[in-house]
Amino acid sequence: MNDAGFPLLSLLTFLPLCGAAIIASVQGDERTVAENARWTALWTSAIVFALSLILWARFDTESAGFQFVERAAWLEGLGIGYHMGVDGMSVLFVLLSTLLTPLCIVASWQSVETRVREYMIAFLVLETMMVGMFAALDFVIFYVFFEGVLIPMFLIIGVWGGARRTYAAFKFFLYTLAGSVLMLLALIWIYLDAGTTDIPTLLSHRIAPEAQTWLFLAFFASFAVKVPMWPLHTWLPDAHVEAPTAGSVILAGVLLKMGGYGFLRFSIPMLPDATVALAPLIFALSVIAVVYTSLVALAQTDIKKLIAYSSVAHMGLVTLGLFTLNQQGIEGAIFQMLSHGVVSGALFLCVGVIYDRVHTREIAAYGGLAEVMPRYAILFMLFTMASLGLPGTSGFVGEFLAIVGAWQVSKLLALLAASGMVLGAAYMLFLYRRVIFGALTKDTLKGLADLSPREVAVFAPLAVLTLWMGIYPSSFTAFFDQSVARLIAQHQAAIAVTRQMAGL
Repeated sequence: MNDAGFPLLSLLTFLPLCGAAIIASVQGDERTVAENARWTALWTSAIVFALSLILWARFDTESAGFQFVERAAWLEGLGIGYHMGVDGMSVLFVLLSTLLTPLCIVASWQSVETRVREYMIAFLVLETMMVGMFAALDFVIFYVFFEGVLIPMFLIIGVWGGARRTYAAFKFFLYTLAGSVLMLLALIWIYLDAGTTDIPTLLSHRIAPEAQTWLFLAFFASFAVKVPMWPLHTWLPDAHVEAPTAGSVILAGVLLKMGGYGFLRFSIPMLPDATVALAPLIFALSVIAVVYTSLVALAQTDIKKLIAYSSVAHMGLVTLGLFTLNQQGIEGAIFQMLSHGVVSGALFLCVGVIYDRVHTREIAAYGGLAEVMPRYAILFMLFTMASLGLPGTSGFVGEFLAIVGAWQVSKLLALLAASGMVLGAAYMLFLYRRVIFGALTKDTLKGLADLSPREVAVFAPLAVLTLWMGIYPSSFTAFFDQSVARLIAQHQAAIAVTRQMAGL
């Protein structure tokens, strides 16, 4: 139970598992089971989203500490317990996870026709893992959820993906698992050093500076793969291309944020000396990601691959902002992660709409869709503009703040980061022009139906969020202002102690 006497976070975390159990127990013919699975998954995820809105509404934006805290005994003799809670740097990611899940279920309503029961179970289990990871306040609990995400996503790609789904699924699994093994070793070392895995306690525990570099690199191996940072990004385009539409939405919308969240929650506050020492390396890799993958995106002929490479570029700006270690940079990185979760998810849904109709993702197969799909063209334009950072959309705010933060570190760094916005405009406008504008000459496109009411219902909340975040960003930054300020203050105090000790 939490301080208010109601275990809201536990309910948010484990209610999807209850829905999955109900789906697994349904009996009947294949059609009945599939229909019941769809509706059960939808209602379960909708209720979870409604509960997350309560979390959002009751969150105290003036507090920098953890809220809705829940504790229960688990492995008491080892100092490991069930500990859940959220602060300003995690609460909105919980909300993002619970929003995208029901949208993905609705988007898959007609496109997934085989093994529907298993598909819906996989998505509900995935939701439990995502919410649990962002709400965990014990390192072991966090690691269980962090790794648990791999299983349902591996199945979603490997079972319901494209022609090369097996290759893409195993590549995704092996890349992420290999990095996580090193994080596990770091977790064990920290536990033996501090005698606990309680995250709030560890945030105030001082780790010897000589050990911090090795621990940072171990964390980096796991979080950099998840982001993914260059050159550990090669699993992402394959995973996106082969994953079903909803899988790509969750992969881009939430799973890529796990790495950035890990840096924010563990690397920066727990390893301050190593963070300062290795920040130039992060900057170099981030700038390469922004520039190089943007150029690669320009060369793509597959729509999904183009958007996948653009995700690597956008997340490069996130890691750059995080390690500027100033208020604007970190807040810009968090805002960019939230914006990217909404906008990239919407872009993959846009790809799914036309793929379901034409069954190809090749850019050359399209052109002139504005004539037959005007509603689609308008929504695709909105998300395209947000992706390239047009003022008034969510994409601009995060990029602007991250670049302002980078400017305080190095003007050259800010200039290189800003080049990503120019290149982003180039490849996104290239994509939009080739798909939407031009003459409608291809016979396969002339009879296409515009967005259905179901598809409009999926896009509507994402469109509203894209504009809301762009026009009124302070309604979102207010949630993490205090938490970021506290993080920076604690980091600076830790660095001051190290310098004082070195001077002595």
